[in-house]
Amino acid sequence: MSCRAVVSGLVWSVVVGSFGVGGLAEAQEVPRTGWGAPDLQGVWDFRTITPMQRPEHYGDKEFLTPEEAAELDAAEEERQRLLWQAPAERTTAGENVDRRTGVGEVRGAPGSYNQFWIDVGTNTIETRRTSLVIDPPNGRYPEQTEAARERASARRAYAAEHPADSWEDFSAGVRCILGFNAGPPFTPSAYNNNIQLFQTPDHVVIMTEMVHTSRVIPLDGRPHLPAGVLQWSGDSRGQWEGDTLLIETRNFDPKRRWRNTTGRARLIERLTRIDEDTLEYEFTVEDSETWMRPWTASVPLRLNPDPVFEFACHEGNYSMPVMLGGARVEELEAAGAR
Repeated sequence: MSCRAVVSGLVWSVVVGSFGVGGLAEAQEVPRTGWGAPDLQGVWDFRTITPMQRPEHYGDKEFLTPEEAAELDAAEEERQRLLWQAPAERTTAGENVDRRTGVGEVRGAPGSYNQFWIDVGTNTIETRRTSLVIDPPNGRYPEQTEAARERASARRAYAAEHPADSWEDFSAGVRCILGFNAGPPFTPSAYNNNIQLFQTPDHVVIMTEMVHTSRVIPLDGRPHLPAGVLQWSGDSRGQWEGDTLLIETRNFDPKRRWRNTTGRARLIERLTRIDEDTLEYEFTVEDSETWMRPWTASVPLRLNPDPVFEFACHEGNYSMPVMLGGARVEELEAAGAR
């Protein structure tokens, strides 16, 4: 887990705040590899407090004013300062120790980790967007299909009756198979919001700091795997479209349970080096069995001068016998009460 400093430049804030990330694409010299491709290599930080969906009170407002963005960033910095200074106290067990009402007058404090581990950043001022979702224009996820709603309802009902029959009833994140923000697509969350990119003329590798998931993405035009071969992170193929790396990923294993998607989901990611310190990351999710239409989000990435941290996920992995054993004890107690 990491705790990193917020990196923000005055010139970047002024220029991007006026024109958006894409407005710099033609104004900056793009670093290139020895074989002429845009150089995407390095450690990239995708922290931001900009929410995935636009809060309803913003309505159709796509961008904040510079003053509104600065106010939100300042409020988040103050919240983090108060949490850092909050007195230590013991955590009490509950349904989810990652969520509590707060410490003192500060709401949203974690129950399992102290504030040292939480690293949500700020960075609203860099794009001033009111949401990371940029399409639909309302900045919110499209309506789900009736089949998707029924699927989600059935899953919730099953989980309520069978929360821990076996290890398969726990999520891929709890089982340390996938990180909760590692994607694909990768979306900002509580901590370890970093990726590292490596390039050769024929491949690109994207490694996430969270759980160190690595996707080796061929660029040589080979076909996708057969539709029946499913993988936790899907099957990715890449190609250059001008100076943008386009990655198409299919064959997701639906057991990863990412936003209720199915094995038919298709992900299109676009990575564009804007300048020395900026990488634009845009992704489109298509799944006609889940949403009424595709949707697109844009996440600005900032070059991080530090290396990725070593991340080892152990809680759900090592404690699985304890969690399953606890469930058996609860079942015996419930049977005794009856």
